[in-house]
Amino acid sequence: MEDSDDVSNIHNRFSLTLVNPSSKYFSLVVSMGVAAVTGLTIHLAYLEDFEQLWYRIPMVLGVLAVSQILDTRLTKKKEYSKSLHSSLFGNMLWTVTLLMGVATSFVLQKDIQLFFITFGLILFSSFRIGIYTTTLGLSLKKAWMICFIQPLAMFLALVPHEMWFSILSEPIGLGYGIAFMIIASVWSVLTDRAGRPGMKSTHKTIQAYLASQGDDFDDAEKLMEERSSETKVITSQLKFSTTNGENEFRMVLPEIHPGPYHPVGGSNIPYKIYKKLSSSAMVMHSISDHALNLPSRSEVENFLKSLDKSKVKEEGLKGTEPVVVQINKARVTGLLFGNNPLLFLSLSPHGMEDIPSYMKTEINQYAKNRNYSRTMIVDCHNAMGEEISKEDGEDMLNAAKSCLDTLISKESHSIEFGYSNSDDMDVWTEDLGVGGLGVVCFKINKKKYFLGWADSNNMENGIREKIIENFSKRDYQLLEICTSDTHYAPVKARNRQGYYQLGLITSADKLSKWFLEIAKKSESTTKSAKFEILENEAKVKVMGTGIYEDYSKALDNSLRITKMFVIGCVGLFITSLFL
Repeated sequence: MEDSDDVSNIHNRFSLTLVNPSSKYFSLVVSMGVAAVTGLTIHLAYLEDFEQLWYRIPMVLGVLAVSQILDTRLTKKKEYSKSLHSSLFGNMLWTVTLLMGVATSFVLQKDIQLFFITFGLILFSSFRIGIYTTTLGLSLKKAWMICFIQPLAMFLALVPHEMWFSILSEPIGLGYGIAFMIIASVWSVLTDRAGRPGMKSTHKTIQAYLASQGDDFDDAEKLMEERSSETKVITSQLKFSTTNGENEFRMVLPEIHPGPYHPVGGSNIPYKIYKKLSSSAMVMHSISDHALNLPSRSEVENFLKSLDKSKVKEEGLKGTEPVVVQINKARVTGLLFGNNPLLFLSLSPHGMEDIPSYMKTEINQYAKNRNYSRTMIVDCHNAMGEEISKEDGEDMLNAAKSCLDTLISKESHSIEFGYSNSDDMDVWTEDLGVGGLGVVCFKINKKKYFLGWADSNNMENGIREKIIENFSKRDYQLLEICTSDTHYAPVKARNRQGYYQLGLITSADKLSKWFLEIAKKSESTTKSAKFEILENEAKVKVMGTGIYEDYSKALDNSLRITKMFVIGCVGLFITSLFL
């Protein structure tokens, strides 16, 4: 429960990464515009010099462009986009300071104070200290050494040389500016230590995360792997194959969890399993949570290699027709293969977060008490929602138990199956992973039942119901649609979640059309089959719960410190307006 709270807290903070503009070109153009406003304000309002504007503005824009490129040479990762983003916000601070000085002089009917030019310049520099140390990977000492380069160069380009010393030596501007430089430095030290003792450096973690968003994920994986611990995980496979051995399909339930986030670690693990199994598989979301994330690509490779060692635990030729039990919001769909129940758990269209592990434990124990061999449980993950409530959890457990009780009395029949996917279709969309869509058709007791699968991170609420309704209109019985919960993102989603759930971008009608086309292909290939239950055990490093607790604590402490400093800085800035 605590782990779930920590992950949710970290996830809720994701919106902080959306503060930066989505495009470096936007930052470049707007920073130029802001610099021009700074130049106009200084010359028209503070210096009352109209004659030099025609060449001072182009000069400062040229200096800004050169200094933005120079900034990239001085930072750890040499990223031009981050240089432009930081330049934009720093320039805005200087411009706002100048405009506030003009506004207060008008309101209070006093002369415009030249110290606002110096104050704004140093405020710009203090902002650069904060940015360089937190996100660009510089030490505080180096940040102090280079923080003045861009604002001072712009000042020298804007202000006539005979006024340089008189303006820069304004005691009030210097006093306020130095105060903000000290504040920025103290803030930087405190926020870097905010995650201790669990996290040595909050800033390094932030830098690693930001670098990973540009596909430079070595630092992020290194930090996560250092905190991970080795454990044993079991992967179950329900394999169906035709009697002649020509066609086969696998339903895979890995005990690991996709994540932590794209493109780090096992974020795209469902697709990698799918490809390893010749694109003839549905990689389901088992009952697992983020504690079971693989932290690095090397651990992903270890896990994939372990699948070669899967052993057949049971096989057979018969299965039962499905049983569906609905109790309030909770729905459980079950089939029985031999003496091995396969359960699909869902709250759709109401939705929920990952099903907690205690429910898996209780369902497994109940199944053992009913003398079932192996119980395979799928978290359908097909609607958005919060952590499952106590009431919904009880309903789901009761529905699962009722389903298990009913399956005991069901008659078994020979199995036929057919499978198809979207690999040869044009289904690329921003809310779908690279594994695409798949449908398996089971023919049991002369009746056909379909299961749909999408390589996506959850589904928009109600999409499942609309697709099933469209299937029903054509007399197709679609039992469930499951998602892999992939954390792969085909595009960077600039929303609070950091991804687009299936159905948010693509309409239900379009998805229905795709699923129906695939279902017809799977239906046309149904043949007599046998089933096999395969299992393998792998030793891999997983992230565990402690790392999320430390990350969550560091974020909360950093934000708390930042809020205190912002309130203090705003108060200090306001006092300057009355001088």
